[in-house]
Amino acid sequence: MSQGYAIELYFDPALENQVLKAWNVLARRQISTQLIEIESRPHITLFSSPFIDAAKLENVVKSFASKQEPLPLSFSSIGSLPSDNNVLFLSPTPSLSLLQFQSQLCDAVRKEGIEIAEEYRQDSWIPYCAVAQEVPRARMAEAFCVLRDLKLPVTGYAMDIGLVEFSPVRELFSFVLGNSVEA
Repeated sequence: MSQGYAIELYFDPALENQVLKAWNVLARRQISTQLIEIESRPHITLFSSPFIDAAKLENVVKSFASKQEPLPLSFSSIGSLPSDNNVLFLSPTPSLSLLQFQSQLCDAVRKEGIEIAEEYRQDSWIPYCAVAQEVPRARMAEAFCVLRDLKLPVTGYAMDIGLVEFSPVRELFSFVLGNSVEA
């Protein structure tokens, strides 16, 4: 049974490898293996919903992606979310282009009659790339120390956008930014 769907922004191979390096260090230290276990891919979640008509959304995302260019990203800080999941993340330096990208995507989705949850609305969305989930509370400080050893900032580009069903993660489709051909 699906827990939900998410539209995710994916990175160029070099940036993706930098994030995977963090996942692997945390896994080797047995701090968190959750993202690896659910077969996730390094990403920034742009939108998520428990229910989605994937076929309806595919044309919207394909059209949106074809009008976009690869987006420069710089992950310059680490953080955590105040939730029960004990998520640690890399945070991109906020840029107008990233905020507009997400806002325009949500506008396109809304035009299809799909409601945008509060956490993905323009005035409350927090862009981040998860590097650990369900970190034991007693090991949060250690996990932060491990992540502080990363050489930040790590920079690269967002190259494609896709829809996934989770969990485990199963990609339903993805499209390269600035190109109407499927990734």
